[in-house]
Amino acid sequence: MRPADLVFVAGSVLTMDPERPRATALAVTGERITAVGGDDEVRALAGPDTVVVDLAGRALLPGFQDAHVHAVFGGLELGACDLTETTDLDEYRRRITAYAAEHPERPWITGGGWSMESFPGGLPTRQMLDELVPDRPVLLVNRDHHGAWVNTRALELAGVTAATPDPADGRIEREPDGTPSGMLQEGAVELVGGAAPRPTEEDLVEGLLRAQALLHSYGITAWQDALLGSYGGHPDVSAAYLAAAERGLLTARVNGSLWWDRDAGAEQIPGLVARREALRHGRFRADTVKIMQDGIAENGTAAMTAPYKDACGCATANAGLSFVDPAALRGYVTALDALGFQVHFHALGDRAVREALDAVEAARDANGPRGNRHHLAHLQVVHPADVPRFAPLEAVANLQPLWAAHEPQLDELTTPFLGEGLADRQYPFGDLHRAGAPLAAGSDWPVSSANPLEGIHVAVNRIVPDGDLPAFLPEQRLALDTALAAYTSGSAYVNGLDDTGVLRPGLLADVIVLDRDPAAVPSSDLAALRVEATYVGGERVFGA
Repeated sequence: MRPADLVFVAGSVLTMDPERPRATALAVTGERITAVGGDDEVRALAGPDTVVVDLAGRALLPGFQDAHVHAVFGGLELGACDLTETTDLDEYRRRITAYAAEHPERPWITGGGWSMESFPGGLPTRQMLDELVPDRPVLLVNRDHHGAWVNTRALELAGVTAATPDPADGRIEREPDGTPSGMLQEGAVELVGGAAPRPTEEDLVEGLLRAQALLHSYGITAWQDALLGSYGGHPDVSAAYLAAAERGLLTARVNGSLWWDRDAGAEQIPGLVARREALRHGRFRADTVKIMQDGIAENGTAAMTAPYKDACGCATANAGLSFVDPAALRGYVTALDALGFQVHFHALGDRAVREALDAVEAARDANGPRGNRHHLAHLQVVHPADVPRFAPLEAVANLQPLWAAHEPQLDELTTPFLGEGLADRQYPFGDLHRAGAPLAAGSDWPVSSANPLEGIHVAVNRIVPDGDLPAFLPEQRLALDTALAAYTSGSAYVNGLDDTGVLRPGLLADVIVLDRDPAAVPSSDLAALRVEATYVGGERVFGA
């Protein structure tokens, strides 16, 4: 028998395989795992050319997978005016001023990552940017990518004035006389974003490679990119993935979610089928359609079953937006399901969650169970009546755990404005798991950190790393093994990578080395764990 190419010994091997959850050693031959077991039996498979990795008590796990990420956008932001990793307004000013000075050749200043909590009511103004960059247009998307901060010059170049109506899927924030204030919400971002220069394909490939390096450093071996198409000023990143795959630069395994144009209808489906066939090479494919059913709670566009409150605590007339008509949604999803597409829903409010589940149910009634693994991402608010619907519909709950903790954006800009009974229904991970819902997990990076260990920390503790506030709805905590499964086997299921996510002979050797065994550290230390090496198909793609 051919000797193994790679052997890991003397470690804590967390297989995520219920048949054999623990081992101490693992062997790899070619791209695949050939043995999982004890040190002696695995060492016996080594030959003179075998690479032997002494784990010395460290942990070996399946590679993490991100079920909802915007990798290319995140990579672009890393190379643009980057406002992430801070909420300090003076630091924003410093970074914007420095970036503009360092790039006098750029006709527009673009980038983003700022947090709504940094501004009164979550609303920055054009005047703030005018002081910093008076001579060039500035367009900076916020952390959650549902809004953008622009200066006066950008509004002028785009022709956005007091007379410009709000688009159906967004809002222009305004000064008392109707003049745009410099904050654009949801679909209104495209009013200015459409005038900004688009990155070239090479810019996008460079952004993808920046992102890939970062994600590998976090132990991520595969992901689902949640937006392949043009939306809200964002470019279509499909060509970047295809180019990277064709050039042999894509070391991760990627499934792309083709954007559903909510201003169109079923007539776009043949085009989606054609794109699915064209966007397939090596480790990249695009077998999913992304439908954004609602917005976000912070700006009142997440679709809720009860109206939002105003600053005085009184009910308003606003219960959020359903971006796709719910009756039409059922027909669209039924048609996509019949064609073998997976549907990836953005469903944040409880009404949007219900509408998405209704659509999955309609497809199942019409087509029968087809195993297309439809999934609902974000799930900030889920009505108790809908929690038990996930399991029988085989609808996957795609969690972004980092958001399920006390922090200013939740405590100051969201919870006080949620309607009757909704505040206690936020991020009900525990309820979903107890009801048998299949779980996957993702980051929504660059909206929030791409580090799965930080997400696992919050899923288990309901407290941000190094946080000193009480746990947020602690009854919704997940056990460590459940959180780890969501980021490995659960996300592998959503990503259609059935030969990954578990360490078992015959499966692909997508594995990571952690500095310590997650089960052997206090739950308060989970975010402090470090990835020391990442392998995809037995090839090391990151080594600390």
